[in-house]
Amino acid sequence: MEALNSIVKEVNGVVWGPMMLVLILGVGFFLQVGLKFMPIRKLGMGFGLMFKGREATGEGQITPFNALMTALSATIGTGNIAGVATAVFLGGPGALFWMWMTALVGMATKYSEAVCAVKFRERDEEGNYVGGPMYYIKNGLGAKWAWLGVAFAVFGSIAAFGIGNGVQANGVAQVLETNFGFNTSITGIVLMVLTGAVILGGITRIGAVAGKLVPFMAVSYILAGLIVLAVNADAIGTAFSLVFTHAFTPSAAEGGFAGAAVWAAIRFGVARGVFSNEAGLGSAPIAHAAAETKGPVNQGLIAMLGTFIDTIIVCSITGLAIIASGAWTSGESGAALTSLAFETSLPGVGGYLIAIALSIFAFTTILGWSYYGEKCMEFLFGVKVMLPYRILWIIAIYFGATADLGFIWLLADTLNAMMAIPNLIALALLSPIVFKVTKEFFATGGKSEEARHAAE
Repeated sequence: MEALNSIVKEVNGVVWGPMMLVLILGVGFFLQVGLKFMPIRKLGMGFGLMFKGREATGEGQITPFNALMTALSATIGTGNIAGVATAVFLGGPGALFWMWMTALVGMATKYSEAVCAVKFRERDEEGNYVGGPMYYIKNGLGAKWAWLGVAFAVFGSIAAFGIGNGVQANGVAQVLETNFGFNTSITGIVLMVLTGAVILGGITRIGAVAGKLVPFMAVSYILAGLIVLAVNADAIGTAFSLVFTHAFTPSAAEGGFAGAAVWAAIRFGVARGVFSNEAGLGSAPIAHAAAETKGPVNQGLIAMLGTFIDTIIVCSITGLAIIASGAWTSGESGAALTSLAFETSLPGVGGYLIAIALSIFAFTTILGWSYYGEKCMEFLFGVKVMLPYRILWIIAIYFGATADLGFIWLLADTLNAMMAIPNLIALALLSPIVFKVTKEFFATGGKSEEARHAAE
C-alpha cells in the first residue's frame, strides 16, 4: 500500500505540476481572447438569461436554471470552505488573487464547455439527452479521437467516487462529529437515505432539488460571510492589500503561518481554484447537456456564471474572511481555518454556521457528482449500468463517511487532473467551432442556432 501511495503521489505531483497549471490557464486565456473577452463583457446578459431560464425553452430534461444549479451543486462544496483555506494556508493571501485569475479565464472555459456540450449532445437509448466531453470528443472530433473520450469517461467515473462521494461524505461526518458529537456511522446512514431518495429519481429529481437547495445555501453562506466581513470592516483594506502584494512577492512567516514563495501562491491558488469551480475539468458540461435550452450559446452564457458565482463570489467571501479576521496566521488549515475565522468574528455561532454550511455543500456535491459519474459509466457501458451504478454510489457513501480517506483523497485529486487533460485538448481543437457559433449568435441579434435553421 505504501508503494502504491508513493506512486500516486509522484503522479499527482506531475499532473498538478507546472505543465497542468499552464495548460488550464493557457487554454482558458486562449478561449477568452478568441471570444474577445465576451464572457466578461456579457456577464449581465448571462444573469438575465439565468433568471429567464427558470422556464424550459427547448428540448431536454431540466430547465436551463436547474442545469446551472445542478452544476453549482457539484462545484459549491468543500472547495469553497476547506479548499480556499488550504490554498491560503499553503500559498499565503496571494493564493486568493490567483484563484480570481483562474476564475476569469475559467469563465471562457466553462462557456466553451457548455456550448460544445449542447451542440454535440445526443439521445441515449431511453430518449434522454446526454453530453459532455466524451460526447463532444466523439461527435465533434471524430473516430480517430474516440480514445480520448473513453479516457475522460474512465477517469471521470472513478474520480467521482473520490472527489464527489467519499471525500464529501467524510467531510460531513467529521464536521458533524467534531461540532455536534454525531456518530460517523449514523451520519453515513442518514446521508445514504437522503442521497438515495434524490438520485434514484434521475436528473429530473436532482435538478429539482438542486434548483431549490443551491440558491438557498449559497445566499445563506454569502450573507453569513458578509456579516463576518462587516465585523472586521476595518481590516478589509489590509486584506485586499495582502492579497495583491503576496500574489507577486513571497509571504513572510507570521504567527503560525510558515511563509510561502510566489510559486506556492500561484500553484495552490490555481489548483484549489480549479478544484472549487471545476472550469476545465469537464464535469459541468455533463449537466448542461441536459438543459431545455434554445441553443448552445444560450446555455453557455448561463454556464459561465457557475465559475463567477463559485469563485469570484463564494470563494472570495471565504478567503477575505480568513485574511481579514487574522485567522490565516493561526497555523490552522482546511475547514478548521475557515471555522476559526467565523468563530473569532461570531463567537458561539460562527463554528456551527461553517459546520452546517459544509454539510449542506458536501451533500449537494454528492448529488451533482453522482450524475457526472453515472453519465461517464453510461458512455462506456450503456443505460443498463445506470441503476447498479446508483446503488453502488449510495453504498459507497457509508464507507466514505466512516473510513480514513488519506489515500482516496490523493487518488481522487490525481484523477481529477487527468480528467482535465482530454477535456482541455478537445476544447482547444473545437475552439474554431465555439468562436464561429458565438459570432453567428451575436451577429443575428442573439437568435438561437435552431431558430436560424428554421428561418432558413
